[in-house]
Amino acid sequence: MSWRDTEHTGLKVEAEGHVALVTLSNPPANTWTVHSLAALRDLVAALNADRDIYALVITGEGEKFFSAGADLKQFASGDKAAAREAARRFGQAFEALAAFRGVSIAAINGYAMGGGLECALACDLRIAEEHAQLALPEAAVGLLPCAGGTQALPRLVGEGWAKRMILLGERVDAATALRIGLVEEVVPRGEGRARALDWACSAGRQSPTSVAACKALVQATRSGSFAAALVAEREAFVDLFDTADQGEGVNAFLEKRAPQWTNA
Repeated sequence: MSWRDTEHTGLKVEAEGHVALVTLSNPPANTWTVHSLAALRDLVAALNADRDIYALVITGEGEKFFSAGADLKQFASGDKAAAREAARRFGQAFEALAAFRGVSIAAINGYAMGGGLECALACDLRIAEEHAQLALPEAAVGLLPCAGGTQALPRLVGEGWAKRMILLGERVDAATALRIGLVEEVVPRGEGRARALDWACSAGRQSPTSVAACKALVQATRSGSFAAALVAEREAFVDLFDTADQGEGVNAFLEKRAPQWTNA
């Protein structure tokens, strides 16, 4: 069964051309559950297998919340087994999202707290609506960000701002998030989804095979050496000559026409 015909717990999913639009839907605050995290993990795997999908946009249902993160009620008993399972599910979901082969864009339409912000951090690009608030407040309740927050946030904003947000529990508004590099753009209330879809369409004008290769190379800078990455970059360039999109792209340019990508 296709992802288009499947129910995804806590998520609403639709296709707009070559874009998968994912809406977090768990009122009132779009919190994550172990079931919705598993649904996101499985959805990303299905999207990776669908060669007709080039980009993914993720946003929250309603006007107030992108996502408030985990529902803290599940941790009230102090059950370590439950905590371990929740942490594992968060890791699987957001690591799958980060590894999505296409371009992923978070349209942050309100509060992005804890695991909500970590979901946005797993995306390639982030757009915040002007009323959005972003935070990793876990230490205020005796927890810590366990879905990549302590690793992804400092890569974007530097260690100082990451420590302000994580160690001091500082919440940032959309304007501050833009200034420190946590988001790439701020838009008026209600316009995040449309702007994210515009970006996704821009990505769709690029060769999807090239985009996948470029994304992998850029993300390899997080852990690999510069010298090894330069070798990998050259090899990836040559490998593109095994794809149909390479020939189509070059010839379309020379023939002064729009390319017709096949993601192959």
